[in-house]
Amino acid sequence: MYAYTYTQYGSPDVLNHVELPTPSPKANEVLIRICATTVSSGDWRARSLTMPAGLGFVGRLVFGIKRPRKPILGTEFSGVIEEIGADVTMYHLGDAVIGFPGANFGAHAEYIVMPEKGKIVRKPDALSFEEAAAIPFGATTAYDFLNNKGKLRAGERVLINGASGSVGSACVQMAKQMGAEVTGVCSAANIEMVRALGADHVIDYTVTDFTTQGPQYDMIVDTVGSAPWARSQHALVPRGRMLLIAGSTSDMFLGALKARLKGKRLIGGVASESVDVLRKVVQMAADGYFRPVIDRCFDFSQMIAAHAHVDTGHKKGNVVVAHKSRNNDLNSAEITHV
Repeated sequence: MYAYTYTQYGSPDVLNHVELPTPSPKANEVLIRICATTVSSGDWRARSLTMPAGLGFVGRLVFGIKRPRKPILGTEFSGVIEEIGADVTMYHLGDAVIGFPGANFGAHAEYIVMPEKGKIVRKPDALSFEEAAAIPFGATTAYDFLNNKGKLRAGERVLINGASGSVGSACVQMAKQMGAEVTGVCSAANIEMVRALGADHVIDYTVTDFTTQGPQYDMIVDTVGSAPWARSQHALVPRGRMLLIAGSTSDMFLGALKARLKGKRLIGGVASESVDVLRKVVQMAADGYFRPVIDRCFDFSQMIAAHAHVDTGHKKGNVVVAHKSRNNDLNSAEITHV
């Protein structure tokens, strides 16, 4: 099979297009031909080893001390099952599925092997393979933080910082679906997109600093790490909570204590990658309550260009990479482009 691998950290140029043996599924596994994947912020961080100040060594412990521990990136995908292990009963040959290897990576390839009871679910017919591949990373993070960790309630005021990204655009849609009054923070170029996703109010961060102007919020969600607790605390109501999806080292380790001293809460941690959460967000997409935003769709041969686009820091929603030349079976469901 063909795949993109890397053996050193750095720019997109460290990626190599290589031929590797096609993996064989074990008795409880399935072999999936990947139709589409994405370049996520997780891929960017692992490839470039860009970490918050003070966490460089921790990053190497996670991703590999001297060289990458997992040479094939790719946190999410959609595809078709081409081979099943002897003990597999949940899936059949030809089933279209959505997979979320997450921190295990491996989706920037022609094929991937996944456990039958792992993080894979059937792809709804209403979703194209491109849309399906763009669901897991952003949507599971948004759902887990808003619903499971933050306990967002109907009628609450929530502000989403970084509302135009993969996680942020999912947060806007899900918070609105949960009955919240949603304010999105983004650049001027993305205001109309964020409003179209359902935001009640949109703030251009180059014009207005929400931490010093405007109302206070029951919940603030920082998806990009540009709203540290020291500034954001003033925009929270008493006993309000801040969800730290991305942030500084200080806030990650000491934020909860600092917030408690102010009578508020700062909630961080790692987003759940459970199959139950994946199943929930895929169903939300199938029912029309959430659709992943797709910025651009590259061919698999353009993987390096896709990484380079993510490196600019200006992507809107998700950057999809599809095996266009061999995916004649892709369905024709409409894609949410911006």
